[in-house]
Amino acid sequence: MIEQSRAQLAQAANAALTTLYWQVGARIRQHVLKEQRAEYGAEIVATLGRQLETKFGRGFGEKNLRRMVQFAETFPDAEIVATLRRQLGWSHFKALIPMKDQLKRDFYAEMCRVDGWSTRVLQQKIDGMLYERTALSKKPEKLIRAELATLRNEDRLTPDLVFQDPYLLDFLGLRDTYSEQDLEAALLREIERFLLELGAGFAFVERQKRIVLDGDDYYIDLLFYNRRLRRLVLIELKIGDFKPADSGQVELYLRWLDRHEKQPGEEPPLAIILCAGKKSETVEYLDLGRSGIHVAEYLTELPPREVLRQRFHAAIAAARARIERHDPRDPV
Repeated sequence: MIEQSRAQLAQAANAALTTLYWQVGARIRQHVLKEQRAEYGAEIVATLGRQLETKFGRGFGEKNLRRMVQFAETFPDAEIVATLRRQLGWSHFKALIPMKDQLKRDFYAEMCRVDGWSTRVLQQKIDGMLYERTALSKKPEKLIRAELATLRNEDRLTPDLVFQDPYLLDFLGLRDTYSEQDLEAALLREIERFLLELGAGFAFVERQKRIVLDGDDYYIDLLFYNRRLRRLVLIELKIGDFKPADSGQVELYLRWLDRHEKQPGEEPPLAIILCAGKKSETVEYLDLGRSGIHVAEYLTELPPREVLRQRFHAAIAAARARIERHDPRDPV
């Protein structure tokens, strides 16, 4: 009871402090800087910081005042801040404020609110470039805004917010030559970290789930359930490049799960084909999204961060360009 009360008190204090910092930043921005950026009136802010620091302590010095102004500039909507502050503390906002891309910032803020990420987890997600790896980031800006608005207003996740490409599996410690069985075993040994990499709401159900059709045995590599999507999600592991035949096999698994395993109130099952490589044009022609199949690469060894960043940004630009061209063969 004591610990619970202390936690509630700390949460309330953190929310009140976050609100205060936003209000101070908004007041300085509106009445001191006259809606100009913090660089304007630098001496005024510095003087104000010295006065407030003398009276209220280091938390209100010039450096922190500038951060409060940036807070109000970055999150100008008081209602959105009021909603976010129930789950996000000041340390969360400090991690989000430097982001220049509004859509990326909104993505991390809303996912942090919905999933209750700690500051440490939020920073790990940012450092791992989660946004750039989601299917959402490859959509046109208008559609991204619409999905984020749905998440904000209805707390409803879509597969595009959850599924990634690539998945970063460097924590498995696999090197050189390994089999699909080695990959599966390594994932199960590190199941907690793998669940964190998969994202929100995943729970492990079964490995090598047996399916019998016409007397023939088939086995699903890994079966998960996503509580937020309310769907079974199967994962098929491939140590080589994706091949069109892989999708036919997985589509068979999905139909079997839909008929025999889906419970009342659940959405149709989805699949992730996790492979060492894929050819984008082949995947596009197959239009697998309509069948609920997501093809993604995995990386067991990470290249330098800047190489990863360039790769992700190039993939996003290419995907958006294909959509904007309205090529008839591209998925809508």
